[in-house]
Amino acid sequence: MRSYSISFKFLATIILFSGLFHSCTSPSFYEKTYEFNKTMSTGHFAEAEKMIEEHKDLEESKIRFLYFVNAGLIEHLNGEFEKSNEFFEKAEEFVEMDKKKVVEEGAALLVNPKLSTYRGEDHEILLINYYKALNYYLMNNLEDALVEVRRMDLSMQKLSEKYKSETKYKEDAYMHLLMGFVYEADGNHNDAFIAFRNAYDIYEKVYQKEYGVFAPEQLKYDLIRSAHMAKMREEQVEYETLFKMKFDPTKEKESSVIVLWNNGMGPVKEEWGINFVIMRTGGGWITFVNKEFGLSFPFYAGDNDLNGMAWIKVVFPRYVERKEVFTSASILSDSANYNFEIAENLNKISFKVLNERMLLEFGKGLLRVALKQVAAQKIGESQDSPALGAALSIAASASESADTRNWQTLPHSMYYTRVPVSSGDQELTIQLKGQTVEGHDRVLKVNTKPGQTILYPFWSLAAQEPVTLNRAK
Repeated sequence: MRSYSISFKFLATIILFSGLFHSCTSPSFYEKTYEFNKTMSTGHFAEAEKMIEEHKDLEESKIRFLYFVNAGLIEHLNGEFEKSNEFFEKAEEFVEMDKKKVVEEGAALLVNPKLSTYRGEDHEILLINYYKALNYYLMNNLEDALVEVRRMDLSMQKLSEKYKSETKYKEDAYMHLLMGFVYEADGNHNDAFIAFRNAYDIYEKVYQKEYGVFAPEQLKYDLIRSAHMAKMREEQVEYETLFKMKFDPTKEKESSVIVLWNNGMGPVKEEWGINFVIMRTGGGWITFVNKEFGLSFPFYAGDNDLNGMAWIKVVFPRYVERKEVFTSASILSDSANYNFEIAENLNKISFKVLNERMLLEFGKGLLRVALKQVAAQKIGESQDSPALGAALSIAASASESADTRNWQTLPHSMYYTRVPVSSGDQELTIQLKGQTVEGHDRVLKVNTKPGQTILYPFWSLAAQEPVTLNRAK
């Protein structure tokens, strides 16, 4: 386990400065943005757009990434696809160009992580290309949609290079699915087959174990179908045998509509705290120990005794789920029902991405608390005032706060189904169902040409309240 040592040259200033900032009683980011989240979940997108426009100053703030992606999503939902991509491009440019500032990051480490600029989680950044690809497709710009899905593929390759662990989030099956859909819509069945095969492999090797999401039955059929369309007879037979499915081209209709259902809203972050016992192991070393979670962090404190403390409480961020209101859906077409299957659980991916770095979060949080407590003790000693040191110690504890920022308007999960249709004008009825809601049908009107594949994304952002929001006190 990594150990830490400290310098006290400027900690007096830091400890005094930190008392002026956020305390652990400050509201979470979700609580601060509750009205915006409520407006989005109830489908009042024009009102949400007005909220965004009234806070244009956030374009230069420490949460500008979240401002850009939320604005991009709102414009996407309003059908302003070009305007949506302008915001997503700003978010992308920020991610690629903005460099961490040593002073800012140092202050965040020593005082409060909320002082840092929010740069997005890995899955949040990847979804920028997802929305841009959809926007270009919906603007009938297949060429640029293909550019975005290829960039999405490159981003996933970079994640694979960044993380060597097999359990890290670095491969996204749903993104490969989208690639396959766009390739198919462009008539490129060879690349569509490769994308579908990659998606299937990720479901089999990663998704079912890590997120409980299995390869959709529709994907298996799409894999066989794309092999047939690409004249890959050997691969077609291989997957027909594996899946115990047969592709019968005579039963195919002229066209297809692939409906992407973006359902609910993703999790939010809350603040929580755990206690660490302080064990003094001699030679100036202390160890922070939490037996419940099996955590142990050594720390070199020298002759500083942390004011004789026996334990400390450290706060961290954790995700809280917002459960889906609609739990299933199907499409009625020509008296036939086509059920949606889950293809992506962003809720579980969010939890995993944060959990994967929790040891790092624990280490940084403990170091921050220890530095503040040592600084308080030093100031008290320099002023020959134990009472002052004790007061600053309390102020240091009060200034502890977790970073609860995240992209909260992402869907909880994504589902899809393929509906075979005849060419020409068609009406499809989307039927949404939930445990406490019924009768939320939507009519989808489409017009297809023979042999054409159409993508249609639709949204239902209704979400339950977070299960808990018990912030550390």
